[in-house]
Amino acid sequence: MKKEILVDINDYQTRVILLENGDPAEVYIERSGNERLVGNIYKGRVANVLPGMQAAFVDIGLEKNAFLYAGDIVFDKSDFEFKGGEAPKLASSIRDIVKPGQEIIVQITKEPVGTKGARVSTHVTLPGRTIVLMPLVSYVGVSHRIQSEEERARLKRALESENDLGMGAIVRTAAEGKSQDELLKDMRFLARLWESINKRGKFLTAPRLLHAEEQLVFRTIRDLFSPEIDALIINDMEIYEKARVVAGIISPDLEERVKLFEGGDLFDEYGLETRIAKLLSRKVWLKNGGYIVIDQTEALTSIDVNTGKFVGSNDLQQTILETNREAAIEIARQLRLRDISGIVIIDFIDMEIEKNKTSVLETLKAEFKKDKTKTNVLGITALGLVEMTRKKMRQNISNTLQMRCPYCKGDGRVLSIETVALRIRKQLQKCYEGSNDSFLVEAHPDVIAYIEASINAQTPLIAKAPGKSVYFRAAPALHIEAYSAKAVTDISSLQDVRVF
Repeated sequence: MKKEILVDINDYQTRVILLENGDPAEVYIERSGNERLVGNIYKGRVANVLPGMQAAFVDIGLEKNAFLYAGDIVFDKSDFEFKGGEAPKLASSIRDIVKPGQEIIVQITKEPVGTKGARVSTHVTLPGRTIVLMPLVSYVGVSHRIQSEEERARLKRALESENDLGMGAIVRTAAEGKSQDELLKDMRFLARLWESINKRGKFLTAPRLLHAEEQLVFRTIRDLFSPEIDALIINDMEIYEKARVVAGIISPDLEERVKLFEGGDLFDEYGLETRIAKLLSRKVWLKNGGYIVIDQTEALTSIDVNTGKFVGSNDLQQTILETNREAAIEIARQLRLRDISGIVIIDFIDMEIEKNKTSVLETLKAEFKKDKTKTNVLGITALGLVEMTRKKMRQNISNTLQMRCPYCKGDGRVLSIETVALRIRKQLQKCYEGSNDSFLVEAHPDVIAYIEASINAQTPLIAKAPGKSVYFRAAPALHIEAYSAKAVTDISSLQDVRVF
């Protein structure tokens, strides 16, 4: 599989797209003034403690206080004071762990979303190329993506045997095949970084940012730019030169794969602008003619599978199986591409044969092995729905590219034309009760057209009142739900009006 990473940079935003055989697989967008917060380390002050929620809110200097759950607190005597001087294995209440006004070092683990502030933890981690340093614990873990038990054991021994820092680490997938010297070099660099952060924390008062995560381009080099990537193409000369230096530190081979794009628009050259726009579509067509519908809500994301234009051959169950398997491949791709996370419910087309259900689940799980974000497919429920989860780290792509509709307020629906017309009818009936003789109705052109079409009906929508005149005016600038019905006295001043 050919893999390329494209980096489009301008003064307002940085966009990164991972292409697999020419198709977008992952999209990352970082805009100026709205940079990623996950990974940032702060010295915060506990604002209030909520025993009923076993949580605390911490002021870290952002618009909303961060949420700290009791289970996300690492007991460490350098940060917390405990009775008797020893850290307990388990505290009965969060009030025994933190107090209002206490200053603590925390790291953002989830971005603020909507009305919710960031989620933080005192369990600080510092990612490097081959390892993730965990300075507050002492154990060593290995990425589950490294499948060879022999290699996993070798990597674990490599860190444990020479680890004189008293710190823990998680060995990343990129460490597979690396020497012990490379791992220790990475670990010691991160340990020095932690020491620097710790020193800043001792001298600065809360709330204060102690350490910010790398820019998107350099996070991409650290986390995605591996020997599997054929080219990293950048359209900015300054960042290109820095990227070559960083890539060269990792490997001379990777340095040669960093390319400078000097043509016109990078994304237009690869036809990516229209593909990014399609990421916002609710309906996604499959290659065989079927389609899936993706609906995101506060609680979960639901995905419905339909055969669409695909009619298969002679066997209904085979047609359903082919559609569901094709949908499983596309669903895994779309979740990764749109960075949809949390609870996901998939309504595949009902399958009567058990082995077909198993085949679709296996296809789904196999596709998720390409996803670096942790996923968990739980299986099929009694209602025939597939339940799964995808770890939530940041806002998905639609939250970056879109805003809540100011007209429907996020409902996704507006009042029908008939409903608006009936509301105008009711408003006019109230107006008729006054002493005025003339009234003006202003509404969206589609609503006015609907009212006009009903005038010659046996029972007109707008009933005429004896001695009353009603004038109608189409107002294209009005929202389809907006209207006004009011009394007027000077008829001669009215323009572009009609009397029905």
